Amino acid sequence: MTVHDVVIVGGGPTGLMLACELKRAGVDPLVLEALPEPTREPKANGVFGQVVRALDRRGLYGRLTGSTTPPVANSAYFMFAAMPLDLSLLDQSPLYALPIPQARMVEVFTEYATELGIEIRRDHEVTGLAQDEDGVTLTVVGRPDLRARYVVGADGAHSVTRKLSGIDFPGITRDRTTSRSAHATVAPEWLDPGTGGLTVPGHGVIRPFLPLRTATGTFSYAPLPGHPPLVNTSEWDQPEPPGPMTLDELRASIHRVLGVDIPLVAPTGPGPHVLRRLRGSNTRVADRFRCGRVFLAGDAAHIFALGGALTVGLQDAINLGWKLAAEIHGTAPPDLLDTYDPERRVAADRMVLSAQAQSALVAPGEDITGLRAVVGELLAEKSVVQRLADLISGTDVRYDFGPGHPLVGTFAPDLDLRTPAGRMRLAELTHETRPLLLDLTEGSSLADLAAELGIETITAQAATDTDLTAALLRPDTYLAWASTSQIPDDKERAALRTAAHRWFPPRPDTP
Repeated sequence: MTVHDVVIVGGGPTGLMLACELKRAGVDPLVLEALPEPTREPKANGVFGQVVRALDRRGLYGRLTGSTTPPVANSAYFMFAAMPLDLSLLDQSPLYALPIPQARMVEVFTEYATELGIEIRRDHEVTGLAQDEDGVTLTVVGRPDLRARYVVGADGAHSVTRKLSGIDFPGITRDRTTSRSAHATVAPEWLDPGTGGLTVPGHGVIRPFLPLRTATGTFSYAPLPGHPPLVNTSEWDQPEPPGPMTLDELRASIHRVLGVDIPLVAPTGPGPHVLRRLRGSNTRVADRFRCGRVFLAGDAAHIFALGGALTVGLQDAINLGWKLAAEIHGTAPPDLLDTYDPERRVAADRMVLSAQAQSALVAPGEDITGLRAVVGELLAEKSVVQRLADLISGTDVRYDFGPGHPLVGTFAPDLDLRTPAGRMRLAELTHETRPLLLDLTEGSSLADLAAELGIETITAQAATDTDLTAALLRPDTYLAWASTSQIPDDKERAALRTAAHRWFPPRPDTP
């Protein structure tokens, strides 16, 4: 029986992203997908925050957008618990956005994976999993068993991989809410030309993408590119009607929430179009992201009531890919795979905190209305907006790498560099899954140490304002070591050597 290095169960965005990470690092993954064809069912409508920069650093942002320009952060407004965040107060907004239907993301990732030579087997439903000290055996419906050194479950919120591995999925289920969504068009006279939102009697302009909360529910209007606008309501304690969702049902819900009738017209053109009702919501995080040789990523590991699972899941893939590759190549330190769970759990826990806080602040009742008034006053403060923007975007996630420079354990900042090959963005130098030493010091003072460590080094000058003078980037572009000294002293050089050996130990046959 052929033994695969890594089998990824699930061919959605997270599974495909992980496959590409592994392939770039020199590992041949096998992707198993239960569906015979990619689903066109509307799901996520994009990603936001730090993950957009991560995709840019892998050269995928341009593929997804069709643009040759780098991502630009939203510096106008965003939302927190259906309240606007005035991002213009910030010196630098962390809220990058990539609006793209999940089906299109899967299409682009599949094309890229095919270019890389990754094997994707569709119509392969996993129903059994057994692992021992040497590997994992997978049972697939109507197919011979498969054997792998490692298995990653990226098979969604109802993950079979998670269940077969005996991993619990604790969290909170709220069954008071009913969410209704539909692609629909609105008459032109309702549109606000200034914002692209809706002008609604009694409410003024309802901005696009920013939910409006009333004492009975929320309403949002999202004119996403590529398909008709998405109209959504969420209500509490409403009886669920029998039968499938209808546009009339959504119209009635809008009237209950806003007290106004908004004329909706069914969309035309190719679908599929959203017309769905969802009862309740879940926020759950697996109690383990690893069980022996089995790992979880994406929705299989965590789901959040107000979305964001895809945003976190893609970063799971980037974190796990290089670590599995190092283990397979025999270059990993003994505990490298053990760092996956605590590092990505930090990100999941922060998203849970955001989801719980926002769920509480959009709940019905006049007491919550009073609380929102107080929070709304706080949102006029720059420091509050910064904290919330960092929470939403994931830029407040710092991995615990132990004592060191304050930047250690954070996502590397975006930099423009003057290199011997010309002016380049740091993102253009991180497309490969490998460590990188960035030397911006005076006289390239780390050249001797770089040669000793054997890590690829970029010697350059900063073309943008930054205090950073040198950094050791892990393959996921988190900083394993950093300096703000023009000539790092002996203590800093020793710390660099320690960090390099900690994450990228030399092979036994290397001096």
